[in-house]
Amino acid sequence: MRKLALSDEVLLRVDKAARYIGGEINSVMKDKDQVKIRFALSFPDTYEIGSSNQGMSILYHMFNEREDVWCERLFSPWTDLDKIMREEHIPLFALESQEPVKNFDFLGITMGYEMCYSNVLQILDLSQIPLLACERQEEDPLVIGGGVCTYNPEPLAAFFDLFYIGEGETVFNQLFDAYIANKEAGGTKEQFLEKAASIPGIYVPAFYDVEYQEDGTIASMKPNRDCAPRMVQRQVVMDMDRDYYEVEAPVVPFIKATQDRVTLEIQRGCIRGCRFCQAGMIYRPTRERNVEQLKKAAKRMLESTGHEEISLNSLSSSDYTQLEKLVNFLIQECKSSAVNISLPSLRIDAFALDVMSKVQDVKKSSLTFAPEAGSQRLRNVINKGLTEEDILKGAGDAFRGGWNRVKLYFMLGLPTETEEDIRGIARLAEKIAEEYYEIPKDQRHGKVQITISTSFFVPKPFTPFQWCGMFREEDFIEKAKIVKEEVRSQLNQRSLKYNWHEPDVTMLEGFLARGDRRCAAVIQKAYEKGARFDAWSESFRYDLWKEAFQETGIDPDFYTLRERSTEEILPWDFIDTGVSKEFLKREWELAKKEAVTPNCRQKCSGCGIRKYGGGVCYEGTN
Repeated sequence: MRKLALSDEVLLRVDKAARYIGGEINSVMKDKDQVKIRFALSFPDTYEIGSSNQGMSILYHMFNEREDVWCERLFSPWTDLDKIMREEHIPLFALESQEPVKNFDFLGITMGYEMCYSNVLQILDLSQIPLLACERQEEDPLVIGGGVCTYNPEPLAAFFDLFYIGEGETVFNQLFDAYIANKEAGGTKEQFLEKAASIPGIYVPAFYDVEYQEDGTIASMKPNRDCAPRMVQRQVVMDMDRDYYEVEAPVVPFIKATQDRVTLEIQRGCIRGCRFCQAGMIYRPTRERNVEQLKKAAKRMLESTGHEEISLNSLSSSDYTQLEKLVNFLIQECKSSAVNISLPSLRIDAFALDVMSKVQDVKKSSLTFAPEAGSQRLRNVINKGLTEEDILKGAGDAFRGGWNRVKLYFMLGLPTETEEDIRGIARLAEKIAEEYYEIPKDQRHGKVQITISTSFFVPKPFTPFQWCGMFREEDFIEKAKIVKEEVRSQLNQRSLKYNWHEPDVTMLEGFLARGDRRCAAVIQKAYEKGARFDAWSESFRYDLWKEAFQETGIDPDFYTLRERSTEEILPWDFIDTGVSKEFLKREWELAKKEAVTPNCRQKCSGCGIRKYGGGVCYEGTN
């Protein structure tokens, strides 16, 4: 019988003890003595957040299909258990076996957002693994990072032995085979890392040297071993029918997760080319999944989990060419079992409204629009591909269809932004409210409610805006005040509600997203001072980070405020995502000219991704 790592006494003292006991439906148990690799797969946030991560779910089940690998899960202990584990010297453990992570061969950490970086160190520290890779011994697990944040791994380079760049279904088996062969041959950890560095998509930070100019910019980044490539090639699944890994029996959490539903990934990539969107660039090309395979997968996943909702996952669901066929099938299939259908990332057009009226309770739900900018000029700058006419028509159609609640998402601090653009946010919301009140009173459904939310823009790696600077914290606050002031001046102000994010979180995110290897000292210092769960407003303490900047002598403004030359070597330039730097430069110049680039199905923009030999780039060529 499996023995829990935490005593009953400890479990009774912590919130949501079910986070830590394992044994969920569809979790995988193996005999540890019958496997050659033990892999601890972690997500540096709470159980509820991490158990909803689709990438982690794919890797967990894919790894466990190998008879010689046992992959187990773990998540960041919440602050209550964190305190107890430190006081009582309890090592962090994996959920399935309840055994200490320090006894495993690999510790994999999936990073989906920059604000989890202090929790990366929490996982290492509680696992009793040295924080710095250079201080680890032969018996310590190999620490490997993956996820979207690895498209600039440099701020975390000091803490990881290796990174996996790209989609996980491609070369992990090759990596495991190399590990087993090296182990059976009596090889050292360093010898394994040398073999790993020669595998496409694997980045070993210790095998690269970085030099800096007097002004602090990077002078060079070069491999220091023959096994390490000059450029690390992002790994991509191109045949979505043959190579895509379908999780037919996802783990069902004991407690409510943030995504408490079946998630069906319908395609990867996005044709739109929004210049602010990192995902839209790094997940190119758009690759659709076969609709018949999706139908079968949906049925199997619903049967294996008992979930009462299914969500169609994509960066832009409306662009999936078989969406109508798939949705109509699901409506028919889910009718008798009372399963809800969730359709995120839809453009609000006639088809979307018709579908949503069938799968949602219109009276309870709200519609979401993401204009991102308040003026058409600025929407052209960011290449949003959405006109004011589109927005107003979609809202009007929705109001006539019975909806009376709308959520609008915008960004403040976009490149070339003016005060007129900022005030345009409130004015656009007012125009949407006016669309509602143009409907005859006897045909309305109560009072309209329009919620405006603004976040502050962070330029991300591998986007056309990667060279632009950010604003100061006080500038962001002033921009939010302008929106608030303009909202209050509108005729229908009582129908408008305005929310905005805190700028201090944005400034830290910008520092972590655009940082280089020197930033590791700040992360470690902030962690040592008590930084944890920075993505949670109740836990975030910017004062600790400010102290860390001061004590390490690192100026965050160098990374956030400064506009960078297109000739500057960027910390992430050693990664080849397939999208060329020349294309990003061209898009940066077009943005300044307020010029729009057509989407990938309208016209090829020559981004360089065709070299992968598939996806939307080759539609209609067979």
